[in-house]
Amino acid sequence: VQLQASGGGLVQPGGSLRLSCAASGSASGFNNMGWYRQAPGKQRESVATITSGGTTTYADSVKGRFTISRDNGKNTVYLQMNNLKLEDTAVYYCYAVTSYNIRLYWGQGTQVTVSS
Repeated sequence: VQLQASGGGLVQPGGSLRLSCAASGSASGFNNMGWYRQAPGKQRESVATITSGGTTTYADSVKGRFTISRDNGKNTVYLQMNNLKLEDTAVYYCYAVTSYNIRLYWGQGTQVTVSS
């Protein structure tokens, strides 16, 4: 199983970015998919999760600003980030849980930097 994340970058406060993460290698697809992030000197924290049925959960710090979605046909999860704040600066990691053996896999991190 492989996950390939993309879409990070440098953005000013109030700006937007869209992260994508394409998963492959699981013929039966994936259950939960989502995003974590890790800022310098801090622990990795959950940002958003989406089930195969489309149920979503968000960290309180991003509610109303971030939207997670997925395309099950493409095994791809997205994170639309609006109204970005300085404190959103972190390396963002996607993950996916395989349906057939319920194992969690991580993608490589993608850097998001919010700076004026």
